[in-house]
Amino acid sequence: MGIALVMLLLPISVQAQSAASLSKVWVPDLGNGIYKNPVLYADYSDPDAIRVGSDFYLTSSSFNSAPGLQILHSKDLINWTLIGAAFQEQLPKTRYIEPQHGNGVWAPALRYHNKEFYIYYPDPDLGIFVTKAKNPAGPWSTPVCIKEAKGWIDPCPLWDEDGNAYLVHGFAGSRAGIKTILAVSPMAADGLSLTGADALVFDGHAAHPTLEGPKFYKRNSYYYIFAPAGGVPTGWQLVLRSKNVYGPYEERIVMDQGKTPINGPHQGAWVDTDMGEDWFLHFQDQGPYGRVVHLQPMVWKNDWPVIGEDADGDGKGQPVLIHRKPRIKGKPQPLATPATSDEFSSNQLGLQWQWHANPQDYWAFLNGPQGYLRLYAMPLPEDYKNLWQLPNLLLQKLPAETFTATTKLSYQSRAEGEKLGLVMMGLDYAYISLTNQGGKLQLSQSVCRKADKGSPETTTAPVAVPQPNQPIYLRVAVKPGAKCQFSYSFDGQQFQPLGTEFQAVEGKWIGAKVGLFCTRAAKFNDSGNADIDWFRIE
Repeated sequence: MGIALVMLLLPISVQAQSAASLSKVWVPDLGNGIYKNPVLYADYSDPDAIRVGSDFYLTSSSFNSAPGLQILHSKDLINWTLIGAAFQEQLPKTRYIEPQHGNGVWAPALRYHNKEFYIYYPDPDLGIFVTKAKNPAGPWSTPVCIKEAKGWIDPCPLWDEDGNAYLVHGFAGSRAGIKTILAVSPMAADGLSLTGADALVFDGHAAHPTLEGPKFYKRNSYYYIFAPAGGVPTGWQLVLRSKNVYGPYEERIVMDQGKTPINGPHQGAWVDTDMGEDWFLHFQDQGPYGRVVHLQPMVWKNDWPVIGEDADGDGKGQPVLIHRKPRIKGKPQPLATPATSDEFSSNQLGLQWQWHANPQDYWAFLNGPQGYLRLYAMPLPEDYKNLWQLPNLLLQKLPAETFTATTKLSYQSRAEGEKLGLVMMGLDYAYISLTNQGGKLQLSQSVCRKADKGSPETTTAPVAVPQPNQPIYLRVAVKPGAKCQFSYSFDGQQFQPLGTEFQAVEGKWIGAKVGLFCTRAAKFNDSGNADIDWFRIE
């Protein structure tokens, strides 16, 4: 399928959305031929990217969130938009109907082969899966397990010029009991099965602890494995090369933090442009903000890549904070960013939203002509301790260091104990909520620390809502360092702070997330509901 046709197949709503959804809090394109990092100020962890024609596509880890394996598109590596997701529900459905924090989709690899898009991803408890599509916006095929294994992670395929195919991968110490080694398996030409035994190709224990995230390439008769080592917050970019796919591999550190504030620089993807330039996308761990994506210039010297700025010429670069944009054919691209705000004016949720587990159809309904999202109050589990257990959290990634998230809503509660909240979710979390107490709505702030340990929430003294059916505005303002202040308003103009400042923290392998939930304590055959007019990031 030609790339022009691929673009024509993108949903019209997606193309229109990109023009209308420019972020009000972070735009990496400075408009003067220069960009600033990160190019994606959001938790697109373990990114992998490819170029097909003049188009770039990127995917990343999605862990237990659904829809999963979100797909982004760009023409210039700077201006990115969300165009779809590889699946709406994670397999097996019964396993992921409840939150599986830190499990699910780990570091994926995105490739284009034989006029099809492939994503290989690991479920560290189940094995290696692959899904395919003719159109990167979807639909994608039902994922197929090509290797049942506990602890195989971070797979990446390579189709060689001679028709042979291979898969490189790492190991998760938490499951396999071994780590910091890379192995290669022969693979069928169609990419849908492995055809032989695993072979150890590199052991990083001597100098490269926590070696992981390999990406497989071939250039000038060399096989290359790009793989980060040293750990997510403090590591470096390692590159291996060999004239034989099974090694032995030479090694070189091609980028580290150097004298910059960009810690890590962790795993990512080498891409080239249609003008012949080389670039490298990688992530930086920013704690509660998650693993944000940076773009580095890259050059080849003596068949070794040099990534970032190499001031002393030793072959090891450091990340850049600002740089000229990549050179591409054609005219400059319009500014674009992944969507954050949502007016709920269509019959589909914005592509930025993800549930905390596989969703049920009746959790939420959209009514485009009327312009609202209706959330129904779902029953709490019998052993309920805190929100960590709930699948019906509708969340999105944090979009910048500082921002406000505000939502306008109305609440029609039908039973005692029903609750609607705006939440900042992580290992610790906090939310502002409306609760039905004694048939009247009350506002309060709740905080839970060490939610993953089953800790209880603490809640402020309630504030009465004067009129039960009036519109209400809930807000969380995020300051540098992810310090959060919740507030509310009855007119959308004057906001009253509620509760103390909350320090957001990351989740399990992910950044904090912001969004909505609606619950009820009692079990009966009906439910109250909230109508969300809009959700805006500013």
